[in-house]
Amino acid sequence: MPEANSSPAPQVHEDRPGLTPRQARRVRIVLSATVMLVVAVALVIRLGTAPSVLTVGFYGIALTLSGTAIVLSRRGRTRVATAVLGLGFVLVLLGEWMLGFPGGM
Repeated sequence: MPEANSSPAPQVHEDRPGLTPRQARRVRIVLSATVMLVVAVALVIRLGTAPSVLTVGFYGIALTLSGTAIVLSRRGRTRVATAVLGLGFVLVLLGEWMLGFPGGM
């Protein structure tokens, strides 16, 4: 009685090259700088419509997180930089939503 799965299945391996460390650092630096620019523009727009110390505080934290991600990326800590940028902004947006908007908790 022959076994149906006696030979190992052929592995499908894509020949897609990954990013080199230098390219990964540059991508994270450009991403962080772009986010920093967008946050600065949003801060100017928000201050024009409803000036608030709370708004300045939250957007200041977002700018600081972007700068921290740039520094981490330059030092080769691209995964940590991505985590700081992503998780930090989620927390900042959640905090602003809860404390800053009239409908917040």
